[in-house]
Amino acid sequence: MPTDFNHQIIDEFRAHHGRVGGPFEGARLLLLTTKGARTGRPHTTPVGYLPDGADRVLVIASAGGADHHPAWYHNLRAHPQVTVETGVFTYEAQAVVLTGEERDQAFARAVEADPGWAAYQEKTRRVIPMVALYEQAPEGPPNINAGSMGEALKLIHDAFRRELALIREEMSNGSASALGAQLRVNCLTFCHGLHNHHTHEDLGMLPFLADRHPQAASAVARLGEEHEKIAVLIEDLRHAVTSEDPATARTEVERLTVALEAHLTYEEEQLIPLLDAPFAP
Repeated sequence: MPTDFNHQIIDEFRAHHGRVGGPFEGARLLLLTTKGARTGRPHTTPVGYLPDGADRVLVIASAGGADHHPAWYHNLRAHPQVTVETGVFTYEAQAVVLTGEERDQAFARAVEADPGWAAYQEKTRRVIPMVALYEQAPEGPPNINAGSMGEALKLIHDAFRRELALIREEMSNGSASALGAQLRVNCLTFCHGLHNHHTHEDLGMLPFLADRHPQAASAVARLGEEHEKIAVLIEDLRHAVTSEDPATARTEVERLTVALEAHLTYEEEQLIPLLDAPFAP
C-alpha cells in the first residue's frame, strides 16, 4: 500500500477518532505501530482487524495477496511488542503469530465473514499469517485519546455505537438460517466489552459522581437501574448467539440497540456536564 495513502488514512483516523472514509469507511480498522526489524524505528500502518474475545484482536498479513509478507509483519516478528491505536484507546500489545489449527480456524472465520481474504490467499503460494495482538493493561488508567473526561465518555459510547451498527449490518447481510462463526465472536466480544464498561462505571464513575454531585443522585440511580436492564439484554443476546439461533439473535440485537441508545444518550446528557465541570474543593 503506498506510503502517501497510508499517511492520509493515519491522519484521518487520528483526527476523527477511528472513523475514516474511502475504501475503509465502516471497516474495523486500527493503527499498528511496530519497530523496524533492522532499524528499530517506529512504523505505523493502518490494518483491518477481527474481534477475538476479551483480551486480543486478530490482524491478517495479507499484503493484498502479494507473494511477500508486509513489512509490519517482519517487524513484529523481530520485535513483538507493538502499539495499537483504536481511535479511542492507545495501548501496548504483544504480537503472537498463530500456527497450526488455531491459525486455520481463525482464517476460516475471517473468510466466512469476508470472502475477500480467500481471494487474497488464492493469489499467493505463501500461507497468509494470522497474528493475535494481546492487550497489555497499563498499571494506571487506560490511555484514552480525549481532552476531557466528558469527551472520553462520549468517544467510548460512540465506539460501542459503531460496533453495534456493524454487527447489525453483518446480521442483515448474513444467511437467514445460520450465524457465521466470526459474527458469533463479534457479538460475544461486544457483549463482554459492554458488560465490563458498565461494571467499571458502577464501581467507579457513578459512585464518584454521586458523592461529588449529590444533586445528581436520581440520575445516577436511574443509570444504575438501566445497567441492570441492559445486563439482562446482554445475557439474552449471548444465549441467542451461543445457541446459533439467527432469528432470535437478530431480535435481541435490535432490542439491545434500542435500549442502549436511549441509555447512552441519557447518560451523556446527565454526566458529561458533571464530568467536565470545574473542580471546586
